[in-house]
Amino acid sequence: MPDPVPQREPCPSGQDRARPCLSGAEATPAQGRSGSGPRAEALPSEQTLLAFDFGLKKIGVALGNTLTNHARPLCILTPATRAQRFAQVGALLAEWQPDRVIVGLPLTLDGGEQPASQHSRRFAHQIEGRFRVRVVLVDERGSSLEAQQLLGSRAPDDAMAAAVILQRYLDDPARAGAAGPR
Repeated sequence: MPDPVPQREPCPSGQDRARPCLSGAEATPAQGRSGSGPRAEALPSEQTLLAFDFGLKKIGVALGNTLTNHARPLCILTPATRAQRFAQVGALLAEWQPDRVIVGLPLTLDGGEQPASQHSRRFAHQIEGRFRVRVVLVDERGSSLEAQQLLGSRAPDDAMAAAVILQRYLDDPARAGAAGPR
């Protein structure tokens, strides 16, 4: 007999309730990623990581842990203002108390910067400055496509894309963090 469908709980502090967060019972590692690949730089034995796939209208959020070496989609933020954006980010940081934050850096196919790159860099610097948490930029090329493939649908993929970005970091932090300083 299949397991009952797990209940969903809303994201904390006013995030888009039309797109609820995954509850702990529903949390699963990002599909299609073994998490057991070679790692150039070992992460400390256990750290909580929070990842953001930044967009001007929506921000995908994922949660991961270095002990389990898996990332999972958490929720999608849809703030209307900058103040709401950082209130929602602050609530997530307070709730999960991550040791490190990962922010996806959108680059062109040849690895160059684009206008969205500067928006993500600014978002990363603002998180670091406002909340005094270490932020690492990770190349996010292809993460949305991979998220769509994992979801198997045209459903909102922002949180899954954040999980893909975070899983890349967990799989190889030295290579994944090469997208920019810190």
